[in-house]
Amino acid sequence: MPNITEARILVLSTNGFEQSELEVPRDQLRAKGATVHVATPDGKAVKGWDDGNWGREAEADLALSAAKVSDYDALVLPGGQINPDILRTIPEAVALVKEFHNAGKVIGAICHGPWMLVEAGIVKDRAVTSYPSIKTDVINAGGKWEDSEVACDKGIVTSRNPGDLDAFVGKIVEEIQEGTHNRQAA
Repeated sequence: MPNITEARILVLSTNGFEQSELEVPRDQLRAKGATVHVATPDGKAVKGWDDGNWGREAEADLALSAAKVSDYDALVLPGGQINPDILRTIPEAVALVKEFHNAGKVIGAICHGPWMLVEAGIVKDRAVTSYPSIKTDVINAGGKWEDSEVACDKGIVTSRNPGDLDAFVGKIVEEIQEGTHNRQAA
């Protein structure tokens, strides 16, 4: 069981992430002692979405092409409508989610972030929550959608919205400290 102070966590994002859904997990996990890197499709800073307008930039630590599952204990997928909708059209991003899943690593997805789980084919028969507007997408992909602040199923942690961030981050920490999760490959 790795301690959170020894954990390495990757946040995958592009432009249009919900501001708090990238910043709060990144900053809270760093404050707990984890090493957190932000990967973007091109390795450049990405701009958030905040209250109906473009928000602050998040600096990137690496490009998606340089992200290696073996270097990390967990993957965090922020929401916002724009961010996951773009990422799910990038085959390398979807493949990375599958690789994290198949390696038994923790994956956290919030708000519209579970769209990436749907695209990667890893929600079937799994307890999942999300922003209500993608409930049907989760159900159509075989997920067992629930309306709760955090749902967790074998190391896959999901939450609904920014109001759930503390529970989301807390569950990610708990799951990382449990270690690798045995799951059927996607």
